[in-house]
Amino acid sequence: MENDKNNMSAHQNVIIKVEPLSIAEEMGIEKGDILLAVNDSEIQDIFDYRYAIKDEYIEVLIEKHFGEEWLLEIEKDIDEDLGIVFESGLMDCAKSCKNKCIFCFIDQLPKGMRETLYFKDDDSRLSFLQGNYVTLTNMSEKDLDRIIFYHLSPINISVHATNPELRRFMLKNPNSEKLKYYMDKIAAGNIEMNYQVVLCNGINDGEHLDKTISDLSEYIPHGKSLSIVPVGISKYRDRLYPLTPFGKEDARKVIEQVNYWQKKIKEKHKTSFVYASDEFYLTAGYDFPEVDYYEDFPQIENGVGMAASFRNEFYNEIDKLRIVKQMEKISIVTGCAAEGLMKELCGEIQKRFGININVYAVNNDFFGHNITVSGLLTGNDIIKTLSGKDLGRKLLIPKNALKRDEDIFLDDISLMDMESSLNIKIESVENTGADFINAIFSK
Repeated sequence: MENDKNNMSAHQNVIIKVEPLSIAEEMGIEKGDILLAVNDSEIQDIFDYRYAIKDEYIEVLIEKHFGEEWLLEIEKDIDEDLGIVFESGLMDCAKSCKNKCIFCFIDQLPKGMRETLYFKDDDSRLSFLQGNYVTLTNMSEKDLDRIIFYHLSPINISVHATNPELRRFMLKNPNSEKLKYYMDKIAAGNIEMNYQVVLCNGINDGEHLDKTISDLSEYIPHGKSLSIVPVGISKYRDRLYPLTPFGKEDARKVIEQVNYWQKKIKEKHKTSFVYASDEFYLTAGYDFPEVDYYEDFPQIENGVGMAASFRNEFYNEIDKLRIVKQMEKISIVTGCAAEGLMKELCGEIQKRFGININVYAVNNDFFGHNITVSGLLTGNDIIKTLSGKDLGRKLLIPKNALKRDEDIFLDDISLMDMESSLNIKIESVENTGADFINAIFSK
């Protein structure tokens, strides 16, 4: 038992909060305690924990913050939670990526940013918990078996190419050639998969993309969707593999190619399956498809159909409003990619309700002008663009430009810093049409 204790202590699941009126509170578990085991088994991560506590009777071994060990016998309803919050949501360290992808955006970050931005995760558990995409190259057979055992579905996979040699070249990892073996095993375990291809001009496009789409469509219905997104190219690519952005004609060819495969796959499987991201439509100068094109928006978090969904929700919400016209001025910030869409929608608001909305599309001087999405805007670029401008009553900024759990931008400028610098009230807005309208009319 002493050896077991030592092994358990090497992996500490520190409790940072106990929910009020929970089982844990009733049993005397407190902040600062450490979970050692459940039913005499060590808990490696959140999935072990959830599985271990699902029964009606469990034994929980706790190390109290003052050093004592308590073995707690708990009777509860099946699947009832204990009410414990751990120091790490994963209850384990995220697994880092060992790939050397030729297109990796983290490799294109400048020096001197906060340390967490340089961490490359490639953890299948985060795919299930947070929707992250993983390459499957940094996992063991044990990891794969755990995905199937715990039925972590869906799992989001960064494919990039199904040609083994090409994928190995792009990811610089010999394990990349095991992709088909892993996907076969995942499908046999009845796990759903969403796929992503980061498309690099002249590398994995053209006939290589044809093969990738064709190969992945064979996994339907376990294969649910595939997004094609263009590589992001910052100005910090010194000594990295040379990549060129997609131009208008390149983007149009990609869209035509995707449309061809959509029609072919839909005839066989009754689903479009593959989609080009919004960035391709912007680069091509095409209007976004209607919302029906995206079916149930399986890859909206990956920038596929986000603009169409936003516009559709905006018009649905604005038609419900009955507001007396009010002459005032507010301002909004957007990335250059969405400038046209935001000017269209703000023009509609001004026409109907008399609100004058300044739309400021901010050039990304920090990463370079090839980066046009709002999620990579920095505080300093926004301040530089808006300084000295008449911003009106308040300023709206996209919430995805801020850190997930804190109101700071990628360059560590805080929302409070920006308010002080621009001398205006600032409100961050979720990327939905309803939230956008609510923010405009809120006081």
